[in-house]
Amino acid sequence: MQPMKNEQTLYVRVSEATILATGVRMLRLRACAPTQQLPDFTPGAHIGVSVQLQDSQKEWRQYSLIELEHRDRLTTPPESYLIAIRLDAKGRGGSRYLHEGLNVGDIIDITAPRNDFPMRSTGKRVYLIAGGIGVTPLTSMAAACKFHGRDVKMLYAGRERASMALINELQTLLGEHLHVHADSEAGAPVDLRALFDEFTNDDDIHICGPGALIDGMIVEAERRGWAHGRLNFELFSPPAATEGDSAFDVVLAASDRTLHIPADKSILEVLIEQGCDPMFDCKRGECGVCSTAVISGEIDHRDYVLSERERATHSVIYPCVSRSKSAVLVLDL
Repeated sequence: MQPMKNEQTLYVRVSEATILATGVRMLRLRACAPTQQLPDFTPGAHIGVSVQLQDSQKEWRQYSLIELEHRDRLTTPPESYLIAIRLDAKGRGGSRYLHEGLNVGDIIDITAPRNDFPMRSTGKRVYLIAGGIGVTPLTSMAAACKFHGRDVKMLYAGRERASMALINELQTLLGEHLHVHADSEAGAPVDLRALFDEFTNDDDIHICGPGALIDGMIVEAERRGWAHGRLNFELFSPPAATEGDSAFDVVLAASDRTLHIPADKSILEVLIEQGCDPMFDCKRGECGVCSTAVISGEIDHRDYVLSERERATHSVIYPCVSRSKSAVLVLDL
């Protein structure tokens, strides 16, 4: 297993394991040695965790760091890291390993924290929109806002309360500034148009959740003529495969190689399998690390980086999620 983009790795010990909600397990990770100091982090940061899959292979999975009480980072280093893992019964086994394969006292390797989802500080109010387990980085942001005296409001949406982690903790932290929306109680998902009506021009809007929530927010922002990039968001899982995806070929112009991309694999996955050593990080189409120049072909853009104008040029692809509409796509690789 190759290290992630963040090359610094360290060993930590599982010191506590707790069930937060149905299908959600929280792990507290501490340094293995008393003299070892954990690297600091800011709200929105995540770590990579080494997991074992069903086929015994190892891979990295990313989990946001949770802080319920914000610290003075100038004087107080973190004593531990908190992460929450939702069990994905249909996944490849990474979440199941963290739910069932790890016990208190076990040692695992992680990457040092990195923040690709920093909290903005330009607006008068911070508005947090959480979907499901996407609540984890936003919890740290809420705690930071309370610590620094910033005006903050949070909408926390999920299918049912039993599966929504950290509700009690957030109610204690935010009080009336937290609104919980459970689909099972409301009879419908969140009304995004009504939500947008609550925003002001002075809001720093942060969103973390499933692709459907992010996509819906982006569509509504575009309908209202908002500038690209006004929404600050992070997905907590890779985009789901689209029904009807078909296979295509990718030509690597620099190395004169042709790779076949089957319907059930991404371009990035095949590049890695074929030993091409591409740059990548999030695998969700949002960090921009795997940006690749396209020489010819029509791109099926599925990233969250490019604007519509940039997509229309068909000059750049993010191979972790985007595909080809044409039978052949020629890349500058």
